[in-house]
Amino acid sequence: MIRVIIVDDHPVIRRGLKQIIGDEPDMEVVGEAENARECFSLVRKTDCSLVVLDINLPDKSGFDVLIQLKSEKPDLPILILSVHPENKFASRLVKAGASGYLMKESAPAELVKAIRKVSSGGKYVSESLSEKIIFQADDSERPLHESLSNREFQILCMIAQGKTLKSIAGELCVSEKTVSSYRSRVMEKMKMSTNSDLTLYASEHHLV
Repeated sequence: MIRVIIVDDHPVIRRGLKQIIGDEPDMEVVGEAENARECFSLVRKTDCSLVVLDINLPDKSGFDVLIQLKSEKPDLPILILSVHPENKFASRLVKAGASGYLMKESAPAELVKAIRKVSSGGKYVSESLSEKIIFQADDSERPLHESLSNREFQILCMIAQGKTLKSIAGELCVSEKTVSSYRSRVMEKMKMSTNSDLTLYASEHHLV
């Protein structure tokens, strides 16, 4: 039996996923969480085959949840479910340890296929994303944001969303000084000097 934990802050989405998974004779949902705190508690105490994780949670970035889950349980497959097109985050998430990436608008049959594949130790991504991961572009052709670490990329997106250093620090549970240091690194790597530059870049590249 494939035992699935669903992590999504929308009750309707969780209900729909639970119904799709429950219709399969060899699958069952063994737990649901609506935020990162509930997710960690559930995963630590529940025997499961994989986690279906929404990238957007109210209390913690999906990047951070993924990294912490893989740190605590390296062999636990995690299938990312997102409203964002895969060309925005999928490659970065897979490299960070996700076993697959699926958009929420995907057909139920594709979700079932993805769950079966990652639960058996495989990876599930689209053909186009697979080619992108295998055949990386030359550094000269790569977008500037692909040179950022996961944390730097996360802070870039948060700044572009209009969040202050103080609010970012509170959300990430770090000091404002730490956030400021990351911001400086982002500016240096991106060859930019203001938050407005970062916001414009993020908008042009559909990162926010």
